[in-house]
Amino acid sequence: MDSDILVSRTPTATTAQGATGYLTIDLAAIGRNYRKLVSMLAPVRAGAVVKADAYGLGAERVARRLYREDCRHFFVAQFVEAVRLRPALAQDAQIFVLNGLQPGNEIACAEMGIVPVLNSLAQWQQWSAAARILKRCLPAVLQFDTGMSRLGFPREERAELAAALRDGTNVEILFIMSHLASADDIDSEQNGEQFAEMSRIADEFPGFDISFANSGGVFLGEAYLGVLARPGIALYGGAPNAGGKNPMEPVVSLNVAVVQTRTVPAGAKVGYGGAHVTQRETRLATIAAGYADGLPRCLSDRGAVYFKGIRLPIVGRVSMDSATVDITALPEGALTFGSLVEVLGRHQTLEDIARDAGTISYEILTGLGDRYDRQYR
Repeated sequence: MDSDILVSRTPTATTAQGATGYLTIDLAAIGRNYRKLVSMLAPVRAGAVVKADAYGLGAERVARRLYREDCRHFFVAQFVEAVRLRPALAQDAQIFVLNGLQPGNEIACAEMGIVPVLNSLAQWQQWSAAARILKRCLPAVLQFDTGMSRLGFPREERAELAAALRDGTNVEILFIMSHLASADDIDSEQNGEQFAEMSRIADEFPGFDISFANSGGVFLGEAYLGVLARPGIALYGGAPNAGGKNPMEPVVSLNVAVVQTRTVPAGAKVGYGGAHVTQRETRLATIAAGYADGLPRCLSDRGAVYFKGIRLPIVGRVSMDSATVDITALPEGALTFGSLVEVLGRHQTLEDIARDAGTISYEILTGLGDRYDRQYR
């Protein structure tokens, strides 16, 4: 399936040919990004975060491609994601549920060979009870809160957990982990604060392997790596650290079709609310993508698309299914009904769109809609 040709997810060639947008996902580039991280991390192992459908790119296809690169540790956020992914991977691939389990999923999780990341005494007790019911030892990962105040055992629960481990347990701890909140900012003081807290936890829970580094953490230095890193956005071509050149290879390109073009006089109102008013005679093109397709509404009068390297600003409000761009900079007739404009590609990166939208590349990537014809390279 993961050959060097384009494989379309669209059911019919007719639909693909008439698509309003074409989203190309380069699985080989994902593989190369993974290999680059592996070479940087060695001898530390590299897993892969494939939550949120591999950041919107298709978890099954992405995970299978990474498995070919010898990745064996896959992280999702929710149990339902693990259930969907499990049949796509061989049994030697471990799937970890970062949010842990909701009550009632423990037995199913154990029977499917999925590993929960336990974040609290309540989750610990539920998993331990499942092990007693099944009369066998069950694997788990322990996550500790080192200063993000999101997931993980809080400081006040650590003593009780340590006592439970000392007394003997039917839960096998594969490793302990925490999550860096500011790893994308190499100069953030919070990185050092979390590292110090993780060091204290390692002293309280000796003998366990540690997983600490996310994509940004890979670039913070050897001390942050542990034995297993968990890259996510870097695999998909996003910049792991803010500022400077992105060391990762682009993975996604997106081209969207023009629905209609028109010429309007000075003083014409464009889009909902008449929020944009033309200052001169203007040629406009309406493209077949809006906020339902991953172009945030906050790109209104801020973002742009490209045609043959020429920037075409978005004018007026981005609507649900379309956006309007100013094409006056193009020769008349250069762009017509059915032409494709570049939303993501050589001239505009994930970070560029995120900057214009006032958000982060993660949100842009995971928000790409399912109405595009998706092609996997």
